[in-house]
Amino acid sequence: QLQLVESGGGLVQPGGSLRLSCAASGFTLDYYAMGWFRQAPGKEREFVAAIMWRGGSTYYADSVKGRFTISRDNAKNTVYLQMNSLKPEDTAIYYCAVDSRGYSIRTARASYDYWGQGTQVTVSS
Repeated sequence: QLQLVESGGGLVQPGGSLRLSCAASGFTLDYYAMGWFRQAPGKEREFVAAIMWRGGSTYYADSVKGRFTISRDNAKNTVYLQMNSLKPEDTAIYYCAVDSRGYSIRTARASYDYWGQGTQVTVSS
């Protein structure tokens, strides 16, 4: 059974940084894509970034491009989201997810079939 466990959320001031982690267990990620989504209160869950486990290609939402970096550690079966220059509008619950059926990065929420429980990120002074 595939499990995803996020960590690293918290409260940070505008302009600060956080690094989120998502540890996967129960399967081998070789051919999967892993993504990060976020959901702010009253809003739809939106795509943030994703990485192909094999090859390491990445893709970012325009709203985070240049500020966020997604990466992976194959040995630890873990994906990271380094978030710099955080803004109040980045406040949301962040979820990691796995797309086990695609062979390229997809951004639609419906494409991802496994989800973590989420971790809260709050950007406020």
